[in-house]
Amino acid sequence: MAPNGHLERRAFLARVPGIVAGSALVLGQTHDGRADPPGRAALLPTIQMGGHRVTRLIAGCNPILGYSYMGPVMDLHMREYFTPERIGEFLTACEREGLNTHQFSNPEKMAPVFRRLREQGSKMQFICLHAGGPDQMPAKQVVEDTRSIAIVHHGGVTDRLFQEGKSGQVHDFVKQVHDAGVMAGVSAHNPDCIKRVADEGWEVDLFMACFYHITRTPEELKAMPPVVTAQIGRPFFAADPARMTAVLRQVKTPCLGFKILAAGRSCDSEGAVRRAFQFAFANLKPTDGVIVGMYPQYHDQIRQNADLTREYGA
Repeated sequence: MAPNGHLERRAFLARVPGIVAGSALVLGQTHDGRADPPGRAALLPTIQMGGHRVTRLIAGCNPILGYSYMGPVMDLHMREYFTPERIGEFLTACEREGLNTHQFSNPEKMAPVFRRLREQGSKMQFICLHAGGPDQMPAKQVVEDTRSIAIVHHGGVTDRLFQEGKSGQVHDFVKQVHDAGVMAGVSAHNPDCIKRVADEGWEVDLFMACFYHITRTPEELKAMPPVVTAQIGRPFFAADPARMTAVLRQVKTPCLGFKILAAGRSCDSEGAVRRAFQFAFANLKPTDGVIVGMYPQYHDQIRQNADLTREYGA
């Protein structure tokens, strides 16, 4: 706990597996007790993505959907916190702090939120992560309902299809997204997938790239050294970010790195968070950005992430 009684930044995430039902961290608290600042901050540093200027820090969606990678207790906290009203407040706060883009999934849930934001004057841009299956909303409808500027094939599904020799399904999805009239991208946790797409010359407009290869097969995991950043559910190997960013620097296409904080595992201290942002922007291309999920209930992560992006992403 900090001297003022509030949890230091993301330390809550690192400790949440030990939280029990009787915890003093009760839902409904304000994120850090401070009043919202007047006015709006200047736009964060941006990159060019097709015909759009996109801030180098993009708000991610995993906390909004209750994907904490920290276990069911944290998943439940996030799902209960992020009501549709709070999602709108969160994205408004992001825009106020200088972010102009949000990466989302679940268009059925998010379309009404985006519609209300536009009615309130928001200029936020949206990038959809899409699994591409037959039971998913068609790309054209996603564009119509959410006004997304891009649709990206889901990383976990990409890795699986490549493992199964079905990469053609991912390529077909890219073409379908282009037919819907927006930018098309491919997400992956395995850097070899991104390298292969680039080497084969697919017409993709962007990549989303996980800093940690969390989709290794059991056979691949057996061959890995027994050293991880942390393991809660899935292993996060410390050498993975350098391996992924080495590939991204060779790819001319704009890339958006995600899980730069190892899904909360690299958040033991303010210094650890700072080092993660510094590493990301130092090792990505100047034309690349990062996607970071944020959970502002206990601390103003939006402002802190924006400040770090201004410092290291300029």
